[in-house]
Amino acid sequence: MEIPYDSVLLRIIIGESDRAEGRPLYEAIVLKAREKGLAGATVLRGAMGFGKSSHLHTTKILRLSYDLPVVIEIVDSEAKIEAFLKLLDGMIVGGMITLEKVRAVRYVGTKPAD
Repeated sequence: MEIPYDSVLLRIIIGESDRAEGRPLYEAIVLKAREKGLAGATVLRGAMGFGKSSHLHTTKILRLSYDLPVVIEIVDSEAKIEAFLKLLDGMIVGGMITLEKVRAVRYVGTKPAD
């Protein structure tokens, strides 16, 4: 799969406890991105964060971690990302989505095994 030199980074920030389709929301998003043929997706679990409510979520040892931030990053062509955004409307209730123009310098991967 080729990724265009001039691409778009889609960054989705949600809570770890968010759910869709009976599974964690981040998992549902990644599976949907794969189904739609996007170049790839990465999920990152945050150690600390807060959102609109200013409620602090943290992994500190003496605190029970609850609903930590999760970031999903997807890079592909602007057209494919724009089409994927429409699918996210029905999946994401709360969180934040950002887009950035990026330059994909190198994309090396192996052909997926079916």
